[in-house]
Formats: sequence, C-alpha cells, structure tokens
Amino acid sequence: MPEPSRVRLPRGRGSHPAVAIGRRFLIAVGLVCLNWGIVLLERSDYHDSLDGHVSVIDALYYTTVTLSTTGYGDITPATTTARLVNALVVTPMRLLFVFVLVGTTIQVLTERSREAFRLQRWRKRLNDHVVVIGFGTKGRSAVAELVSRGTAAQDIVVIDTDPSLTDEAQDAGLTLVIGDATKDAVLRQAVVDRARAVIVAPSRDDTAVLATLSIRRLAPGATISAAVREAENEDLVRQSGADSVVVSSAAAGRLLGRATDDSGSVSVLEDLLSSGTGLDLVEREVAAGDVGRSPQDLGLPVVAVVRGGTTHGYDDDAVRTLAAGDRVVCVTTSLKAPEPGTP
Repeated sequence: MPEPSRVRLPRGRGSHPAVAIGRRFLIAVGLVCLNWGIVLLERSDYHDSLDGHVSVIDALYYTTVTLSTTGYGDITPATTTARLVNALVVTPMRLLFVFVLVGTTIQVLTERSREAFRLQRWRKRLNDHVVVIGFGTKGRSAVAELVSRGTAAQDIVVIDTDPSLTDEAQDAGLTLVIGDATKDAVLRQAVVDRARAVIVAPSRDDTAVLATLSIRRLAPGATISAAVREAENEDLVRQSGADSVVVSSAAAGRLLGRATDDSGSVSVLEDLLSSGTGLDLVEREVAAGDVGRSPQDLGLPVVAVVRGGTTHGYDDDAVRTLAAGDRVVCVTTSLKAPEPGTP
C-alpha cells in the first residue's frame, strides 16, 4: 500500500523539536549529577537500611529514586542538616526534574498542534502560487529560476515522492508535499486548484502525461509547463493539457551539436536562460502608446511578438504593426522588465 501524502512546511523560527528535547534531556542529566554530588558530600548524614553505609552507587540510586519521586524509603536522611538540605535544595530540584519530563511531553504535543495550525493557515493563505512536480535536476533548476525572477519561496510548492528531500526543501523555504503527483489527493494537498502555474518535471514521461491530465482537470485556469525526455511524447503531453512542453533530450542535443561550430551562440543562449546575470529575456504587454508601431520602433531588441497565443518572429508580416493585447519578447540586461512605453 502506498504511503499517504504528507505536507512539510518550511521550518519556523523556533528550534527543531529534536533540539529542544535534547536540551531538556541535558538539563535532566545535569540535575541528576548535581543532586548526586550533594548526596555524596553528605552521605555520612544518610542511613541505608541494608548495611547502614551509603556508597557512591547508593548515592546515585538514592538520587534517581528521589528525583523521580519514587522514594522507596530504604535510604533516608538521618541528620537535621541532611533533612534541611533535602527540604530546601533537593525538593526544588525534584520539582524541576518532574517539570522537565512533563514539559517535554507537553512540548511534543504543542509542536504537533502548532504544526497543524500552521498547515491550516498555510492552506487558507495559499493562492496564485506555483506548483513544481519533481525536485530533481530540472525541478531544482526551475525553482531557482522562479526565485531569481522574483517569486517568493513561500509561494512555491514542490511535489515529490522522495521524503529525503524534506530537509533540502525546508532549508530553501519551500513547502514539500510528499506523494504521487498523479493522484488527485496529493494535488489537492498542494492546493493546485488555486495555483497560477504548474511546472511538471518528473523523471518519467508517463508520469508527466498522467500528472498533466490530473492537473488540467483540477486546475483548468492554471498555466502548465511540462518537460519530457523524448520528443515522441511531446504531442501526448500537449494533448493532456500542457500549455508548453520542453523536450530536454532534444534541447540538450541541439545545444551540443551547435556548440561544435558555434560555441559563442550557445553561450548567449545559456546566458539568456539564466536570469539576473548578463542578458535576460523578458516578456511584457504592449503599452497603449506602442499600438500601431512596428516592433523595431520600440527602442529595444524585440525577438518575438505574441498575438492571440501564437508566437511570431519580430519581422513577421502578421505583426508588422503592433496591436492592443500583443506581448513582446525582448532582450534586456536588467532582471526587471522595461516599463511599457519606455525604451
């Protein structure tokens, strides 16, 4: 039976529960050692009903049964001084020891309740986020690109079947849903119905097809970008509902083939695909003042015009004159896209 899906939110500001429990354990050990030392210093003031003498081991035994409030009565303080020390020093230590033990249990229960509350609040707040399916090489690169383009890590939800990725995702400020992305229940855990975009980047093409089908049914308005290894699966993923498909093996092969004779253009392409450094590709809507002008008149390198969902080259006769609603893809050296209407 497959393991049920789980949601792992980014770590809060507090310490990890294991760290807090470890700290309490050290406090408990410290109390035991301190009380043991006190009993050793005045063990002549104690009486052992077995042989009348309190050894080092007897002192440790008395310490443990006293702090744990067991108290068998076989070893007792026999002098006024020893009884006074027990009343004024050992008793507060005993109460503190019990508080540490009970407090640890309370903290574990509190952490669970707080995590449930955080999860509920997260689901209510989450909207217009990005879901990334697969946290392998492609998924991690997609997340890095999203963050470099200004998407907050808290607005990215990763779905993967590998629970070992929890620490990596949490350290990056991401939310990780552990489960099979082809299952509706797992996609609902990621609140995919309210996502603005979904990136499908699993390790298998058949998973990409099934996940895309499920996502399109649950989130008809989301933009779905998918990656497949083999070109023969591109049409199948598009028919499943993907808005754009990247064939990873074909793209890598074309770059490798081009690099043998034209390494400079490959470097430019790699630069354009990496936001925040060197050249960047940006897409923006045509401003009202640009309507009626040609792409070459915008004062910046325009490489394509998107009209009605179709991408045209900048010199295509169909987009010789820009119209309202067009979007232009241009090259810039700034991470931020140029303001509409400005060169």
